[in-house]
Amino acid sequence: MTPSQRQRRSPGQQPPDSLPASGPAKEGENRNPERLFVIGGDDAGERADIDLVTLIVARAEPPVSATPEQAAVLRLCVAPLSAAELSAYLSLPFSVLTVLLTDLLAKELVQARAPIVRQKVADRNLLEAVMHGLQRL
Repeated sequence: MTPSQRQRRSPGQQPPDSLPASGPAKEGENRNPERLFVIGGDDAGERADIDLVTLIVARAEPPVSATPEQAAVLRLCVAPLSAAELSAYLSLPFSVLTVLLTDLLAKELVQARAPIVRQKVADRNLLEAVMHGLQRL
């Protein structure tokens, strides 16, 4: 499930497809560190043990008291998404996302799951079928 490609813009702002005359913005130029601090808080508590491949699944609808970022995570995680995907979809650094997910885990609004591990050794029948299919080409 991929999020919508539409982006919110404020009145008077140029559409995203038209670039300003000065050219594209440089990496890190439009970052707002104060906003990241508001999202992540002062980080005084413990963080949940989340890595990039941890799957996140919403357990409830976004409550009225949820921040916009928390509501976005809950809407995106109707189907399992990895923490790396969430970080990319929300354009948040992974460290800020872990703080956000820790809050949601403490409120029991999301569930963190280990990724699904595939078989370490491929099925012999599958490998033979692929080999025979390639030989017929």
